[in-house]
Order: sequence, then structure tokens, then C-alpha cells
Amino acid sequence: MSGINALIDELRSAHASASQGGGEKFRARHAKRGKLFVRDRIEFILDPETAFLELSPLAAHGLYGDEVPGAGIVTGIGMIHGRPCMIIANDATTKGGSFFAETVRKHSRAQEIAEQHSLPCIYLVDCGGAFLPEQDRVFADKDHFGGGFWRQCRMSAAGIPQISVVFGGCTAGGAYIPALSDQVIMVKGTGRIHLGGPPIVKAAINEIVDGETLGGAEMHTSISGVSDHIAENEETALQKLREIIANLGDGRRIASPARTSCAPLAAHGETQDYAPVDLKRPANMHALIRTIVDGSEFSEFKPDYGKTLITGFGHIHGYPVGILANDGALFSESSVKGAHFIELCDQRHIPLIFLQNITGFMVGTEAERGGIAKHSAKLVYAVSNARVPKYTILVGGSYGAGNYGMCGRGFRPRFLFSWPNARIATMSPDVASTVVTDLRRSSLKSSATEEDIAALDATTRAQFEEQSDPYYATARLWDDGIIEPNQTRDVLGLCIALAAGEDQDTGARPVYRM
Repeated sequence: MSGINALIDELRSAHASASQGGGEKFRARHAKRGKLFVRDRIEFILDPETAFLELSPLAAHGLYGDEVPGAGIVTGIGMIHGRPCMIIANDATTKGGSFFAETVRKHSRAQEIAEQHSLPCIYLVDCGGAFLPEQDRVFADKDHFGGGFWRQCRMSAAGIPQISVVFGGCTAGGAYIPALSDQVIMVKGTGRIHLGGPPIVKAAINEIVDGETLGGAEMHTSISGVSDHIAENEETALQKLREIIANLGDGRRIASPARTSCAPLAAHGETQDYAPVDLKRPANMHALIRTIVDGSEFSEFKPDYGKTLITGFGHIHGYPVGILANDGALFSESSVKGAHFIELCDQRHIPLIFLQNITGFMVGTEAERGGIAKHSAKLVYAVSNARVPKYTILVGGSYGAGNYGMCGRGFRPRFLFSWPNARIATMSPDVASTVVTDLRRSSLKSSATEEDIAALDATTRAQFEEQSDPYYATARLWDDGIIEPNQTRDVLGLCIALAAGEDQDTGARPVYRM
């Protein structure tokens, strides 16, 4: 317990630090301009006493000298007039709300989630455009800054509302966020939209003009028509936003759960009691599952076959779920069992939850002769083609192809979260150092001494320790955030609720007993 408690304390400290944006100096300057902080803006528009599911709060953690906390943007899902909305909000205290590579990825990931769940997108814009020293990482490629505008256009065309409130400068590419929105609100005196700011205008056409005349709220609302509403202050603008959401019409609402939710039994303890801190030791995954599901009721599927993969049915906050959880390496039997179970859930329209603590698929002569390549491919195939919503939690290790078979990021789960004790890499540091040093020893041209081998071993271990750390992963948007183990049930409940009530694919869903 002490190990996981220390990791949770570290996580809370990192979250608290990131929530302060660019730091005291820039927060003071922001406040002096009469502007609300980004999280205060979000709090203002949310329904009272409702949850806000923040996404990737530690994006860019440890990068750029820790000067871009949260990648300079806050994204998440909250309720406005009873309707779930995606909120994408620039933090102007961090590099003026400019876009770094991780900012682009975080912005695009939020749009991807919004599109998948038909969530209105609310853009709280206070954006300096692309961070020019990083322009080669944010401008030209398919998944760079322009990809966000493409998604915005596609969602608007699909009838998913795109609404912007402009609090500060929106320059260059940043101007397209409000310009491509269905409705725009600008704050008088501080909100500005211009494709080229005063310095660019002067350099391009030798015209000298101030920012307010060039692209202020009054001009854009009464002359250009870029803005639809002008607000005297931020509070008025945010209230107008709530009014717009209230009048969006009868969009999709969250459907009620299949049955009444009930908490897990206290006798089973807390989820964090079973967090596998020492990944070399087995974890009690059965007990862990019972701390997450309603009433601690878990109906296991094929409990006596392929025991290194636990599969079964339960409910989370009243919603039915199918759970797959690792309890060791995946053998042929457990792979086939997993594929069978996924197809059952797909046939019955039951969402899938993957709890990853996986060293990988079994290797060795016996495994290969038993067809592990073929049988593991069946599991990967089933994961890839499941039409029900999928959710993944990295509760421990996530190594090698086991990450794929258990619905890693590449297999498009609706959401993927990590625990602070999780690790993700092609292999563990121990295995990686053994592989690399053995290859060096066996090289025909190798003249390495034992000292060279020891140095290589140390370097490889250090590399894999650093790159498998959950903070390394979340900084690069490989997950949707690190959560505390005890938050898992509620986070999953929020995510599952977003997909409830969606039109279901009612096409034939055969089950193959592979």
C-alpha cells in the first residue's frame, strides 16, 4: 500500500502543478488584464455539481523545460444544460496559448472523441497560433494544426455544433478556430481575430493599424460579420454560451443505465489495494475487478480455461460491461478465449473493458508449435473488429504484442487511461537489456569487453526505464491521462455513459468458437 500511496501523492502533485498554467508571474499578468483563468471559465459554463472529465492534463509533462504544462490547453467533457459537451480551452498564461506539437495532438484528440460521441465542441479561444520556433512540428503535416480545422469542418457538416468564445487574440491559424465555428461570441476590448496581426500587416503591405481596429470584437460583430455576438465581459460571454447550448435542439442525450447503480462491497477493499506496483509479482485481478463492478458482482466466462486471461460480465454504474483482465502472459488458450468473449459481447451489444497487466504473448518452442502466432492473431482480429465501444486501463505492465491483443492505443479504444504504477514499452527493462547485450555478444564483428557489455546493459535499462514511465507516455499523448486507481470506476462510468443511447449496428454478429 505504501508504494501506491507514494505514486498517488506524486500524481496529485503533478496535477496541481499543471493546473497553475504558466506560473505566478503570467497568471498575475493575465488577471491584471481582467481575464478569468481557463479553469474558472470552464467552471462557469458547467452545470452546478456535475463532473468534468479532464483529458491529458499532463500533456508535455517534462518537455520544454516544463514551461508548457498541459501543453497550454485544457480539454475535457462536461455537462451544459444537461447535455455532454467537449470543451477545448486555451490557457493564455502558458506561452500565450500558442500551439506546440503536443497542443495540436491534444486538441485533435479532443475533437476525435467529440466526433465519435457526437458531442458539441466548445472552443474557449485565447490563442496565439502556432509557436513559431516549433513550426516544423505543427504546421505542414496531415496531423498538424490544419488537421484540427479539417475535423472542425467535418463535424459542422455532420451537424455536430461548433461554438467559439473569443477572449483574447486569435492570430494566423488560430483565427480559423472561431472563423470555422457555427456561432461565435467575442469579448469586447480583449477578443481579437485576425489572419495577420499588426506586425504582419506592416511587413506585408506597409499598413500601420492597431489590433482593435484590425480585428476587435466591435468590428467583427458589426462590420465583418465574423462574430455573431459581442459581450461586455467574460462572464456575459460565458452566460451567452450557456444560452446557445440550451437552444441547440433535441440532440442526443445520455441514456439511462440498464439498472440501478450500486457501489462495490466494502469488504473487497479499495481498487488501489490491488494495484500491481511490483510488476514481477502476480496481481489479484479477480479482487481488483470486484472493487470496480456494481455490488462486486462478476459473472466469469470460461473460468477454468485459459486462466491467464480473466473474462466475464458485470455492471458499472448500472451499465452492462464485458471485462478482460490479464493474470499472466497470454497463451493460445487464453487468446482464443478472449476472442470468443469479445465476439459474444459484440453480438450482445455490451461494451468492452480491457484491464492491462500484460507481459505479452507466450514465447518458446512449445508455444510456437501450439500456434501462438495464429491464436494471438485471432484475439487481435476480434479486438480490431468489435463494433461495441472499447475502454482500456493500463493497471500494470503493457508490454509487446500483448498491448495490441488487449486493445492498446493503436486499436482505437474510446478512451485509454493509465495508473501511476503502469509501464508501457515493447518489453521490460530486464528483457530489453538481456536481448541487446546478447545480440552484442553474438555479433560476428563484436570485440566488446565485459565492461562494454556492462555499460550497454546500464544504458539500455536506463532508456527503457525512462521511456516506459507513465509520465513519459502521458506527456506524449499516448493515453488520455493518468488516473488514480480509486477513480477508475467513476471514470469508466462517465465514459460508458457518453456512448449509451447511440444507434447500434444491428448487422449480423456471428460467434465463432475458434
